Amino acid sequence: MKKAIKWILWIILGIGLILIPKIFGIYYTNFFVSLAIMAVFSQSINIELGYTRILNFGHAMFFGMGGYGAAQALALIPGMPILGAVLCGMLGGGLLALVLSPLVVRVSGMACAMLHVAFNALFFMLAMKLRPLTGGEDGISGFPIPPFNIPGIISIDMTNPLNFYYFAVAVLGISMWLMWYFTKTPFGQIMIGIRDNPKRVNYLGFKVPESRALVYIVGGSFAGVSGSMYALFQNLFSSDATSGLNSFQPVLMTMVGGIGTFIGPIIGSAFFSVVEELARRYTERVELVMGLTLIIVILFAPMGFMGLYRDLKARWGKAPSLPKI
Repeated sequence: MKKAIKWILWIILGIGLILIPKIFGIYYTNFFVSLAIMAVFSQSINIELGYTRILNFGHAMFFGMGGYGAAQALALIPGMPILGAVLCGMLGGGLLALVLSPLVVRVSGMACAMLHVAFNALFFMLAMKLRPLTGGEDGISGFPIPPFNIPGIISIDMTNPLNFYYFAVAVLGISMWLMWYFTKTPFGQIMIGIRDNPKRVNYLGFKVPESRALVYIVGGSFAGVSGSMYALFQNLFSSDATSGLNSFQPVLMTMVGGIGTFIGPIIGSAFFSVVEELARRYTERVELVMGLTLIIVILFAPMGFMGLYRDLKARWGKAPSLPKI
């Protein structure tokens, strides 16, 4: 029965995603694409922070590698397919994580957090100064958006917002599913064990630094995917996307939704995106509204919305049942 309900819910979700452009129009369709990009970005840091307790406060550098990788691939390589550009972004994020992993996985706590802040600041300055590669403050723009092409079968124009929406939903949905599947493998249990008791995991024979490095590379790779999709969606990628503020944004989304839960970053991304959209309609002080909202959530739901849901569920489960009449 539970499996049947799950399949029904998945079918409803799929139909809803297909109908969003038809029901809500192009403005809200683009809003949903932005939300989905941030959800994948937040989920990629949740794998590191929530499942393995790698305090990464510089995740925007992997997002930046993905965006710059996809943009430069399309700008410099003639005939680069759109999926190839996304894979270049994914590879860029993964390679940067691979280079940094030998150092960052051997430290923990605040040392790890401050190390990432320093690396992200360095990456941001390089993005500002290396104008031939990154475009500096102006960024890289105007690169061609190729069609989604299967030779001899189909060619779909990706400059059409409706077509790009379905492409983005497919790529980001597959990325989200792959991250979910990664957490459900036996290695996913090792990740949780490292988070809760790394000494015991090491005693059981699993190499903790190497395991943390693998998680770090996976998180960086999917952050690269979200960065490449952002570059394709905006047809622009600049150094602002690699700033420290952009590093803390997915962390806050994950914390508000529920850190260490898979659905939490998705809820947090949706919540922040909707609040920001509503705030922009009625005031110019968007940062003030976002800050006050964050304070209220932390005060009344310190473990995030998923933690609040678990608390309410536990209370209702313990409530005495009414006598039958």
